[in-house]
Amino acid sequence: MSTDPSTDPTVTAVLTVEGHSYRYQPLAGLLPAERLAELPYAVRVLLENVARRSPAALGDVLARARSGHGDCELPVHPNRIMLHDTTCLPALADFAALRDSVAELGGDPGRLQPAVPVDLTVDHSVIVEEYGHPDAVERNLLIDFRRNGERYAFVKWAERSLRGFRVVPPGTGIIHQVNMEVLARVVWRDEDSPEGGPPWLHPDVLVATDSHTPMINALGVVGWGVGGLEGQAAMLGEAVTIPYPRVVGVRLTGRLRPGVGATDLALTLTELLRAKGVVDRFVEFCGPGAATLGWAERAAVSNMAPEYGATCVYFPYDDETAAYLRLTGRDEAHVRLVDAYLTAQGLKRTADRPEPRYDDVIDLDLATVEPSVAGPGLPHQRLPLSRVPESFRSTTAGRPANTTEFGERLPEGPVAIAAITSCTHTANPTLVVQAALLAERARRAGLTAKPWVKTSLSPGSRVVEDYLREAGLLAPLAETGFHIVGFGCMTCIGNSGPLHPELERLTTDAHIDPVAVLSGNRNFAGRVNPRVAQSYLASPPLVVAYALAGSILHDFERDPLGTGPDGTSVFLKDLWPTDDEVAARVAASVRPEMFRTNATRLRDGTQAWHEIEAPDGVRFSWSPDSTYIRRPPHLTGLSTSPPDRLRVERAKVLMVLGDDVTTDHISPAGAIPARSAAGRWLADRGVARRDLNQYSTRRSNHEVMLRGAFTNAAVRNRLLPAECDLTGGHAHTADRSAVLPVHEAAATYRAAGHDLVVVAGRNYGAGSSRDWAAKAQALLGVRAVIAESFERIHRNNLIGMGVLPLEFEEGDTASAHAFTGEEEFTFDGLADLCVGTNPVILSLVRPDAPRATVRLRLRLHSRQELAYLRHGGILPYVMRRAVAAS
Repeated sequence: MSTDPSTDPTVTAVLTVEGHSYRYQPLAGLLPAERLAELPYAVRVLLENVARRSPAALGDVLARARSGHGDCELPVHPNRIMLHDTTCLPALADFAALRDSVAELGGDPGRLQPAVPVDLTVDHSVIVEEYGHPDAVERNLLIDFRRNGERYAFVKWAERSLRGFRVVPPGTGIIHQVNMEVLARVVWRDEDSPEGGPPWLHPDVLVATDSHTPMINALGVVGWGVGGLEGQAAMLGEAVTIPYPRVVGVRLTGRLRPGVGATDLALTLTELLRAKGVVDRFVEFCGPGAATLGWAERAAVSNMAPEYGATCVYFPYDDETAAYLRLTGRDEAHVRLVDAYLTAQGLKRTADRPEPRYDDVIDLDLATVEPSVAGPGLPHQRLPLSRVPESFRSTTAGRPANTTEFGERLPEGPVAIAAITSCTHTANPTLVVQAALLAERARRAGLTAKPWVKTSLSPGSRVVEDYLREAGLLAPLAETGFHIVGFGCMTCIGNSGPLHPELERLTTDAHIDPVAVLSGNRNFAGRVNPRVAQSYLASPPLVVAYALAGSILHDFERDPLGTGPDGTSVFLKDLWPTDDEVAARVAASVRPEMFRTNATRLRDGTQAWHEIEAPDGVRFSWSPDSTYIRRPPHLTGLSTSPPDRLRVERAKVLMVLGDDVTTDHISPAGAIPARSAAGRWLADRGVARRDLNQYSTRRSNHEVMLRGAFTNAAVRNRLLPAECDLTGGHAHTADRSAVLPVHEAAATYRAAGHDLVVVAGRNYGAGSSRDWAAKAQALLGVRAVIAESFERIHRNNLIGMGVLPLEFEEGDTASAHAFTGEEEFTFDGLADLCVGTNPVILSLVRPDAPRATVRLRLRLHSRQELAYLRHGGILPYVMRRAVAAS
């Protein structure tokens, strides 16, 4: 290997590896060596991206990097985009509508093409309808195709019509695991160069339309989640512009104790970092303890990024990363190229390299991490196992149900769902094998899941099935109740399907409080299942343990799980495998050729996938009778020029909400109830009750999504009197003559010429990166949301739909203002917006009361965000640029 470094930032360097030459942008030419060594590794990656792709912005970025303080915009050009189907389908509908708008305004719709490669993984539609039998996975996939055939035909149209758009078909794996196991290159090689010469090397940088995209940060790849709106703009070549990152270093020392695993560490850090406050921050791991963590522990920690609010959760590339690339069957020549390039650029972490300088540092001794779960309603509610019963009793009036339907009396706190889910943990062979070995010992003792527990195993990759079969552990899992039910994002995103029929009845008739235990990352009330208010996040082996116990109140220390064949009591400690036993089985069963084989079949799909017929053509042919794919109203009737000014007129407050309103509350993802407004709309158009499907699969139909907005049972509008005990979001009509569901009430304000405002507390928009949480508000007529704080992706999505994300000033709260709904809002300060923090004065005119004012602020991170607001959103901005270009 030889290098030709340069101190001139306009000169590229050459790297020669095994006789092949490559060009690269040398970081050593941008900053003095001592300052470069002080930069966090993730920032170095972004610095290379700006130098190579946005040289006009380099001066400001380098000035910020040299000084270590101040703010500037950092335009990032990802080299690839990833989507999953519930964000991709509405994004594709938007894309098709953009082409229509371009054509209608005289432009060439065929020029609207992705500027970078785009990968779609179809993984968010399959539901746990069937479970507990060997062919559950095939049955669920058949149901998936029957319900979603029209959506998948639309995907195939896009595959034919969009350049560089590639699909991972249903039943293959989930977006994060596909990314880690197959698609991530760590170092990207551009073969085609317009000026000729050796190929370019640069770090693999991506964005994806899933909030858990930071899982890939475990491999030293910089990537984060964006909304579909931002993703579409990036597809078309727009930079993803962020503020220069504030980076929190987590300095790890020691090592995890025996019996403590990835779940325990991930939940501990979720609690720690949420308490610290890292929203909009990068988090980077350093210290000697970081080197003791394997790739799977790193993946679990990075995956949980949105649960503590970080944008990126970075583990710099090191020898452990290289070992993972080899384990997953990457070409050896590529692994050596990755190592050589990252070493040359100072992007490989080794023990002798100095620790970067961070904006803040948190210390954690890994030896202090203890076995943990999280719940019952938030991922950062970490608990030691012994405190789980107490946490359940403190938040519920649960009581036993008097029934013998299950052959034994249903206990208090029955576990209704026990799911080993795809996200977070099935990328970790140690945890999956640990759960399987526990199941194997349970079967030897004659134990199995309680009959009221809905059990499921939904791996994130077909490789999981391969190594479990190789280890002889598929059968013990199945015999304990954990058959594979699908390869997709299922229970964790609300695709849990119905509970056991008798438990479904008892939740209504006997008012019992069923519980879910899952190895996922989110446990918001009602998310996993509308009948389950309380959920606990746990490791895969603990999921099995709770299925055996049948109750969340089981005391694993004191109470046996059952009686063995010899009449002795069987406790959890008797079933728990040792770390050495798990490691030996993993080493013997997980092999690179499994990953290579999986990579070759990644895009094959099933026979049902091949049989789907799709239309051709640059423009999509919309069907007026479709209940899945409808032309988006926000991209219809657009003009070639933006409005002359940003305005919010005759505004009224629609709802006042509390803290921690998630995107699940705003725009649901679970099953569409037959009696809901959305369910009735579909039934009126001939959709059978069994095929109402999920809200997440109907996101390309605004009629359904608007009727689902704010219908989560946990939504409470504080403008309504306390005695108005209505489930889900309701609001006064414009004339205050009635209280109606939100989508009906909002229409009365639009008819009366009022813009709308939503007021909320802290962490508004936490949870999934769900475009429809912003789209629904915009289409309801909401022009501004005033909150104490926003989660990053939802804030960006609001701007992407032209909605103002306004914040109360520090120390002020929503509850400090006695909003009634009768006020008319006026906003002063919108005429002269700029990048930075803009003061906005809210004036309230109340009937028979003096005018009042509230000080607000509007944070704008970039000139792009300002442009998006002025154009009414990202997509009108992109459309107008496309028309101008053609």
